[in-house]
Amino acid sequence: MSVPRGTTGHEDEGPERFADVQAAYAATLVDEWVRAGVAHAVVCPGSRSTPLAVALAAHPGITVHIRLDERSAAFVALGLGLSTGGPAVLLTTSGTAAVELHPAIVEADLGGVPMLACTADRPPELHQVGAPQTIDQTRLYGSSTRWFFEPGVADEATSHTWRSIASRSVAEALSGPAGPGPVHLNLAFRDPLLPSSTPTPPALPGRPGDAPWHRAGVAPSPAPDSVIAELAGAGRRGVIVAGAGGGDPEAVRGLSRALGWPVLADPRSRVRTDSAEVVGAADGILRSAEFTRRFVPDVVLRLGAPWVSKVVNEWLADLSRAGSPQFAVDPWWRWLDPDRGATTVVRADPTGLCRAVVDRVGQCEPDLAWSGGWQAAESAAQSALSALLEAEAGQGGDLGARAESALARRLFRSLPSEAVMVVSSSMPVRDVEAFVAPRSSPPWVLANRGANGIDGVVSTSLGVALGSGRPTVALVGDLAFLHDCSALVRSPGVELPCTIVVADNGGGGIFSFLPPASALDATTFEHLFGTPQASDVAAVARGFGLPVTDVGDVDSAVSAVGPTLGSGGLSVVRVRLPSRDENVEGHRRVNESVVAAVDAAITALA
Repeated sequence: MSVPRGTTGHEDEGPERFADVQAAYAATLVDEWVRAGVAHAVVCPGSRSTPLAVALAAHPGITVHIRLDERSAAFVALGLGLSTGGPAVLLTTSGTAAVELHPAIVEADLGGVPMLACTADRPPELHQVGAPQTIDQTRLYGSSTRWFFEPGVADEATSHTWRSIASRSVAEALSGPAGPGPVHLNLAFRDPLLPSSTPTPPALPGRPGDAPWHRAGVAPSPAPDSVIAELAGAGRRGVIVAGAGGGDPEAVRGLSRALGWPVLADPRSRVRTDSAEVVGAADGILRSAEFTRRFVPDVVLRLGAPWVSKVVNEWLADLSRAGSPQFAVDPWWRWLDPDRGATTVVRADPTGLCRAVVDRVGQCEPDLAWSGGWQAAESAAQSALSALLEAEAGQGGDLGARAESALARRLFRSLPSEAVMVVSSSMPVRDVEAFVAPRSSPPWVLANRGANGIDGVVSTSLGVALGSGRPTVALVGDLAFLHDCSALVRSPGVELPCTIVVADNGGGGIFSFLPPASALDATTFEHLFGTPQASDVAAVARGFGLPVTDVGDVDSAVSAVGPTLGSGGLSVVRVRLPSRDENVEGHRRVNESVVAAVDAAITALA
């Protein structure tokens, strides 16, 4: 492979020829990314990144999304990776623009989301001499990237490496030893940044048939036979705990039916369907001391990421301390075990493990007292939740009309099955996990639960909408919305198909559930943790030119979402909710009602 004649970049050919080399270099990188399956790029305007930005815009195989704010752009790229399973190119200029990517790269690392972060850089001669927008970008993101590479300024002598670099970057982002995650390419460009020739120099030749330069992939390992045998013979009183990334939902439910073990299904697992073996109200059920005393599993199989619920996780920790074996399964050898309760950590494909155990065990004769007790508790809990959170106002339905928990439950219930629901950390993800009921074909639930932050949630939702092509609804709190309001900046005529539902309780609602709420005086708590905002959420959204529906009850909010999804554009539904103190009281009432219903159901079984 060689650079086309006239584009060698030798010094005696002048700076214009060098610009041609850079243009061919950028075109080659982009073409190789497309061959490797990359379909989206998020580009932030900047000067030093010009060669790559122009190459991205020129290639017909990649869709370019322009974002003004680098921090928001990074989370848009994260959302694209979440929804498509493939990495999006994320391009910034040099200097502090590159620093703005760090929060999203941390989330991509911990959340296992592929991403190609490309930061343009000044050439070596402009470093450490006070040149503008020049910082040390080497390993800028520390250990948060799957691969870092700094190929230097483009040169004919290294042209044989260009396609290899691009192809490897995609492979590292998708299937490196630690699983999917972010890659950082720090790409130095030298003036002049635009080529002298017209048309611009083409990409260098690649493999025949548009094949990628490298084919690389590491399939998740099959489960060891000893683990399969141990699970198959573990008995009839087990429990499956399914989280995000826990495997194919049908395979998980198939294992549950074969063993007679209930499956505690986080909505992000996509297993929370209305099947007899599925338990959706685990957070409420496990608050019942009577239930946890009588229904103690002999073994626990944990698939994918942990639940958010403190109740569920403390129950698992208690089981571990009592000696119940626990198998934690993850395909990439991540130790998703904050309480360190797993007795066996298994690096394996969860889907393959479920199917292998079913093949080994066939169909067990279920312990009807065991499975029936869980089913009775689930039925009682869901009935109690429906009575409180779905009743109309004026019919004992004050919680159903105004509670954050009701908003989560009823919004999830109302969305079309093809929709995506992106939920913010803090209260929304907890409310969705604790209170939404199983349904036959649930929407796809996504959340940034790698680092568990509230930053970038609106931007992530926009990336999900752009990548999935599905109706997308984001459920966020008022602080998360304001934290990421730069996501609402968009070019004229650009539509982003997403509805942002803002649960507005005037501050940081989750802190009212935490120890400072009772340990501090009200004034100090409100100042340090309540964080009430002077900004009006609806006015902020309108200031960005967005259509806003401003409502004061759950029914109106849910009714408003359908038409906004059909519009194909970006819109906001602000739901004015009761005070944060009332929210705590509402959750207490709901949980007490669920416990009473579960206790009654279990007593009736005796």
